[in-house]
Amino acid sequence: MNLNQITVPSLDLNKSIPFYKALGLELIVKALPHYARFVCPVGNATFSLHLVTEMPKGEGVYVYFECDDLDAKVASLINRGFVFDVAPVDQSWLWREARLKDVDGNQIILYYAGENRINPPWKITDNKE
Repeated sequence: MNLNQITVPSLDLNKSIPFYKALGLELIVKALPHYARFVCPVGNATFSLHLVTEMPKGEGVYVYFECDDLDAKVASLINRGFVFDVAPVDQSWLWREARLKDVDGNQIILYYAGENRINPPWKITDNKE
């Protein structure tokens, strides 16, 4: 298997689409008012939005986008008006992360993990789990 896409809810795609385009994703499907799909600028993963009448309760959705140049990317986005809840910070799980919310309140985490993304020191190696 290979992950194809993540789909998150949105109350208004006309507001969400510009947010994700400005974040750096390329819009490839625009089926308003119900659906939009983007391709990530690196690799071939896709990301989509679907119209909902109500957002999920609780903490909602968390979406992680990896950036090799995290600090520069965050600085560029801040200069373009993005507001981050958490500036880039090194985490105990060996990732550097910055956090913001999209226009619907979905949690967006820009991060850099390098080799630790799939090979952290605590990785299971016996495959018996």
